[in-house]
Amino acid sequence: MNPDDILAALDPEQREVAANLTGPMVVLAGAGTGKTRAITHRIAYGVASGVYKPQQVLAVTFTARAAAEMRARLRALGAHGVQARTFHSAALRQLQYFWPQAIGGTPHRLVDNKAALIAESARRLRLTTDRAAIRDLAGEIEWAKVSMLTPEAYERAPGRVPPTGFDQRAVARLYRAYEGLKEERLVIDFEDVLLLTVGILEDDARVAAAVREQYRYFVVDEYQDVSPLQQRLLDLWLGGRKELCVVGDASQTIYSFTGASSRHLLEFTSAYEGARVVKLVRDYRSTPQVVKAANDLLAARQGGSSQGGADEARWAEPLELRAQRPSGPEVLFAELADDAAEAEAVAAHIKKTIAAGTPASEIAVLFRTNGQSQAFEEALGSAGVPFKLRGAERFYERREVREGILQLRAAARAADPGEDPGQLARTVLSSLGYAETAPSGTGAQRERWESLAALVAVADEVAGLRRDRGEAVTLQDVVDELTDRAASAHVPTLDGVALASIHTAKGLEWDAVYLAGMSEGLMPISYAQTQAEIDEERRLLYVGITRARQQLHISWALSRTKGGSANRKPSRFLHALSPDVRARHGAVSSRERTGPARPRESKAAVCVVCGSPLTSPQERKLRHCSDCPLSFDESVFEALRAWRKDEADATGKPAFVVFTDATLMLMAEVLPSTVQELAGISGVGASKIERYGEAVLALVKEHRS
Repeated sequence: MNPDDILAALDPEQREVAANLTGPMVVLAGAGTGKTRAITHRIAYGVASGVYKPQQVLAVTFTARAAAEMRARLRALGAHGVQARTFHSAALRQLQYFWPQAIGGTPHRLVDNKAALIAESARRLRLTTDRAAIRDLAGEIEWAKVSMLTPEAYERAPGRVPPTGFDQRAVARLYRAYEGLKEERLVIDFEDVLLLTVGILEDDARVAAAVREQYRYFVVDEYQDVSPLQQRLLDLWLGGRKELCVVGDASQTIYSFTGASSRHLLEFTSAYEGARVVKLVRDYRSTPQVVKAANDLLAARQGGSSQGGADEARWAEPLELRAQRPSGPEVLFAELADDAAEAEAVAAHIKKTIAAGTPASEIAVLFRTNGQSQAFEEALGSAGVPFKLRGAERFYERREVREGILQLRAAARAADPGEDPGQLARTVLSSLGYAETAPSGTGAQRERWESLAALVAVADEVAGLRRDRGEAVTLQDVVDELTDRAASAHVPTLDGVALASIHTAKGLEWDAVYLAGMSEGLMPISYAQTQAEIDEERRLLYVGITRARQQLHISWALSRTKGGSANRKPSRFLHALSPDVRARHGAVSSRERTGPARPRESKAAVCVVCGSPLTSPQERKLRHCSDCPLSFDESVFEALRAWRKDEADATGKPAFVVFTDATLMLMAEVLPSTVQELAGISGVGASKIERYGEAVLALVKEHRS
């Protein structure tokens, strides 16, 4: 491709990025400003002009999907041979290649889930854990490793708050035991891939020289999400050279809890003196109405902290986006009576949106926690609107996907070359549960159908593309395409409204986005207490808003259940976006600006039945006079008591240490469906939520169903 033609397709700021091929550069790129376009054109321009050899360029990003998209764009621009990978993928490739000479022997097996090893390590140390504790401990060990802390260093780490129920010494002991168990089993985890590659490059000059000879030019996307360990690996790849272009946006830092830090992005010009700085602020994704909402949200934070100090320093000056698209509909705000009413209203509006011409695949419902999905699944199902769930599970590792590909591969060997591959795929996969119409229910059955329907969609897509080019197509072509996609983690899409948490929606975009459940306690989440945590929640909402191209709908419910007390409030963040919210719900309090305080028990507590003052601690806890009848669901109460007994027996604790009868009665009365509602029950603190919250919510949901 002609180099001048590559630059001609860019705006002035993007062209500045693409035309400057050597030396350090930091690109501060807002959402929707074409950052991927700018850096892929930069690489392609470097290759076309002869400055870069394709094999000497390494482009690094954070998800396999983003890396696959980058490779596809580079191929389209004629830049064949450029490596576009995730940090882990690039490191794993180098580790496997150099293992025999740098470490010796056969590379250890990579495990993708720590749970079993952590559980066994805990048993060896006689630590009491449950599934939630194991999950939290796994996250804590991952944080320690990407922060490059040994067990001894973690134990001394100042200001670190370990998972509930454990102190730093206990976590350090578990961390040490976990590392020892991995060594016994000859296995490594994902963090070890980076740590071992760092170790090899630091200790073996020959390996380091070979890697630096291979790669001369580096591009890092989503640089605000780099961890200390990833930064160390990048420094070793560079070996003191300055041929580095990084791209990021501090306002989209939403993974601090995993060890990610925008510090490296913000301090880039200090680390690389004379680095070129380019800002991309022309937003090509969203309408002016959506862009204004995003800008207003971040602008409202300025001067909003009363704490100052280190927390204040974490907030970076945001980029102010400038919309490039034509004007669109105004952002809609909706206040509903309860959760069910909100889900039904969203489903009804989506149905109208689809009828007006927006494809279901271009619509998303985004929420703060995965637990909010159920109501929208049911409402969309009742409205006859197709939907798909976006979860953290790797698509090609799902059992039904593996079985489906195996059966398609077997069928391809015996298939008639003239048979339609789409129809063949439908026939083959029907034995695993595929049908032309989605099941009406939700849960595992629905997810299994979605997986199989996605495989059918690939068959139809491959057949259509081949026929358009006048080529013959067989089922084997479909199998080959699926094999290639599995290798590059290219997940197929299914026509339907996307249901996803905002975290999993990062990097995606839709024509219409519905941000649901935007009430205090969910946005920001109830356990966000410090200014830094509140700021991260604000950035998370910013990411949610900037997923929308044309239509943005923001909703919340005043009560959990129909006829329940309307004690919820819209998120404090919405005050900056809607004059109506400000007018109806008043100004944001200083408490809400600086973080939620722990609710205090009212001194004038009264009975919820008769209204009389409550005198004893037991009455205040139950919210009833001793003479008034309790209104809890006795069957739920008995189910909770049975669960508590099992939990107490398994851990060797007295039953009342798990939860008291009074607390179980309140659970059976409130029937909580969210962490926020569970946290509002007397006797349920943060540690109890961490340890038992998931089990309690699941039990209440199962019993009510």
